[in-house]
Amino acid sequence: MAKRDYYEVLGVQKSASKDDIKKAYRKLAVAYHPDKNPGNKEAEEKFKEATEAYEVLSDDQKRSAYDQLGFSGVDGMGGGQHDFSNFKDFEDIFGGDISDFLGNIFGGGAGGGGARRGGAPGPRQGANLRYDLEIPFKDAVFGTKVEISYSRQVSCPACKGSGAEAGSKKKICPTCNGTGQIRQSTGFFSLASTCHTCGGDGYVIEHPCKECNGAGTVKMRHTIMVTIPAGVENGRRMVLRSQGDAGPNGGVCGDLYVFIRVKPHDFFERDGADLYCAVPISITQATLGGNLQVTTLDGKTVKVKIPAGSSNGKLLRLREEGVPMTLGKRGDFYIKLMVQIPVKLSAKGRALLEEFSKLEGENEKPNPIPIASLRAG
Repeated sequence: MAKRDYYEVLGVQKSASKDDIKKAYRKLAVAYHPDKNPGNKEAEEKFKEATEAYEVLSDDQKRSAYDQLGFSGVDGMGGGQHDFSNFKDFEDIFGGDISDFLGNIFGGGAGGGGARRGGAPGPRQGANLRYDLEIPFKDAVFGTKVEISYSRQVSCPACKGSGAEAGSKKKICPTCNGTGQIRQSTGFFSLASTCHTCGGDGYVIEHPCKECNGAGTVKMRHTIMVTIPAGVENGRRMVLRSQGDAGPNGGVCGDLYVFIRVKPHDFFERDGADLYCAVPISITQATLGGNLQVTTLDGKTVKVKIPAGSSNGKLLRLREEGVPMTLGKRGDFYIKLMVQIPVKLSAKGRALLEEFSKLEGENEKPNPIPIASLRAG
């Protein structure tokens, strides 16, 4: 694919000043940085394209060559190789502090603790929780409601989440002045580490709440009713919003992830929206045909006709007696016929079978049955 004009990439005029070029690149770098767009190849290519354009247009010599000769003028001069050695300082690119740029990428301070520059940290979302729920096969097919109980962090009722005893207040951390971070300059970078005094909170509590020891949250047992939708499959994950741990500093609660495990049934199996069961029939029923009464998973008794000459393993289908689906429809219910050979025969029964054998004859030199017909049947 042909390269785009460098000025077009940055969205600036050819008369743009170096400051305008710097601002344009910074905006694109924040928007398309790979760390902010994980797995997004298009964003990664746009970031590389913008970086290449900035490397050329921010350098007077390269820019002059590009303006006169185009891309051929900067071949061999580092254009397109993403060489940051020409930059005097990362702070020169991003306006004074590399941590500002990183904050725009990651949605917070460069230290990753959520602290805001110049102030105590704001509310943070609580942790997500997991609950493994095992349900009977029938409940997974037709849906149900299940009461579950689990432990979660909730806002401390004694201090209402403040972490401080009644009448006591939080105080700005004297070590980090409320930022939650200690900054050190190392070469091009301004590095931040979590404040050891306040643990990154930005404040200290002189008289911590006795109930929560200053945490602002306590662990309590929580009980809720979970609605299991009809047709839920084994391994399905359900997300219950705001049912996880309470967030620090009054932040929103995390979510509860409920993982469904379906117990196997003694007589029924499932394949997507279809249900299967196997029923025994006698050799006379298989030969002559007849009627069966079969109980479905939801307890209904249905009459099924056995076609004469049914072979072992034959499937009979009952339409829309399977798993409920959307728009009020259901899958099908398949009944597998299992021909039972009698182990013990009465004398009369044996005599009748011997007479039948003589009457119909027996094939003592049968030809093999094609494998394809077995699979189809």
